[in-house]
Amino acid sequence: MNPIISLIIRSFVAVPMTVIVWLISNFAFNQPFLLSSAFAIAAGVITHLFLGLYMQTRFLKKHRLTRKEYLYIMKNLSEAKRKIRRLNKALFGVRDITSVKQRIEIHRIAKKIYKITMKEPKRFYKAESFYFSHLDSVVELSETYGFLSTQPKKNAELERSLAETRRTVNELNKTLEEDLYKLISDDIDHLNFEIDVAKHTIKKEKEAKFDDENRWLK
Repeated sequence: MNPIISLIIRSFVAVPMTVIVWLISNFAFNQPFLLSSAFAIAAGVITHLFLGLYMQTRFLKKHRLTRKEYLYIMKNLSEAKRKIRRLNKALFGVRDITSVKQRIEIHRIAKKIYKITMKEPKRFYKAESFYFSHLDSVVELSETYGFLSTQPKKNAELERSLAETRRTVNELNKTLEEDLYKLISDDIDHLNFEIDVAKHTIKKEKEAKFDDENRWLK
């Protein structure tokens, strides 16, 4: 679950609970102001923590993950987020106009894979090659290319290196596309299945309608 949304929901429940406990303690039980405030704050904190634990437990159960798996995945996603920031900085720091479309596409695919995995952490295992290999490669190459392309003087060897890097990055772009496809392959299979079911249903309805019309003609 989105941590910001989770925080808002917990706060939305915990704040009223704090106020209610303070009012009950102070007016119903005639407790001193400071003691009522202490009870109220404790109630708010406990409510906030309990809701956080409850929501996380539900989230893990929904996605069939253990707490250890979730922490492992989130640790890697946190590292991936930093790498994607580096990738963004490296890609858009290059002044090569001819490769703008390629750079935008690479960044778009990387962010898409990250966002899907954040939303459904279980999919992380389908994208391990992206997180442990391909993302590192494209970041390193993009940073190196960005550095070399900004050099004021370029000899033939440097130009060859830049051209080779562009080709390699282009190949990595295709690899990232394959990573994304692998990540959503189950959704594609499910969609195709639903399409087949819908086509079969439409065909059956047409056949039934045709049979009814023939019976009326007879």
